[in-house]
Order: sequence, then structure tokens, then C-alpha cells
Amino acid sequence: MTNPLNVFALLVSIGLTTIVTSNVWAQQPSPSAAQGQTTKRTVLHRVDVPGANYEVLFVMVEIPSNTKVPRHTHPGTVFAYLLEGDYQLVIDGQPAKQYKPGETFEIAPGVPHAELIGEKPMKALVTFTVEKGKPLTSSAE
Repeated sequence: MTNPLNVFALLVSIGLTTIVTSNVWAQQPSPSAAQGQTTKRTVLHRVDVPGANYEVLFVMVEIPSNTKVPRHTHPGTVFAYLLEGDYQLVIDGQPAKQYKPGETFEIAPGVPHAELIGEKPMKALVTFTVEKGKPLTSSAE
């Protein structure tokens, strides 16, 4: 039986290789209702997880400066690499944490959180592992 973590690691490797080597990316901005019109998400690559009802999405997330993204959740695990900006993550039950470009963070499935963007706009490469057909974000207000 194939180890799901090995399959996921392989998919992440394939996806990142595709992103780095691809000349043309399908850009699909998709602002979320929970995040208003301030968040731009561009899906760079989408891969189905073999034998499961899940998919992995590589998404460029951009949020303008001086923005507060209201509390929301994601239907799966989120891994992010901060490329640019002043970014603070506020996860329910935890102290707020400031991230700098070059740092990574993870958000567990279904955990409510908010985001605060400072003087510099935020740009991050985000990997969503979510159940197919579910929205990437839902309001937690």
C-alpha cells in the first residue's frame, strides 16, 4: 500500500517543478467572499491526489497593504511561503505571529484565523490540500 505522505511529497515536488519550469500559467483571480475583493488568488497549478477525493492547488496569494482579512477557515491544510510584505497571522487560541519574507507557516484544516497586512502588500506562494469541490475559504465570522 502506498504511503499517503510519500504521494503528497511527490505531488508537491512535481507541482513545484511544473511551476518553476512552466512558461505560461493559467491565471484565475478568485477573490473570496470571506475576504472581500481585497485578496487576489491566482491558481498556478492544480493536481488531483490519486485514489482520493482531494486536490493540491499551488496558488499565488496577493493582499494589498493596510488590509485586515476577517476570520475565515480553509477545508484542508494550508502551507505558505511568504514572498513579500508585512504579514501577521492571528490563529484562534494562539498569540498573533508576525512573518517576514522567506518564512513559512502552516494553517490546520478548519481552524479560524485572520490576517493583518501592514505597510507593504503581501505576496505568498500557498499550497492548499483540499477536498475537491469545496471552496478554498469560508467565513468564520
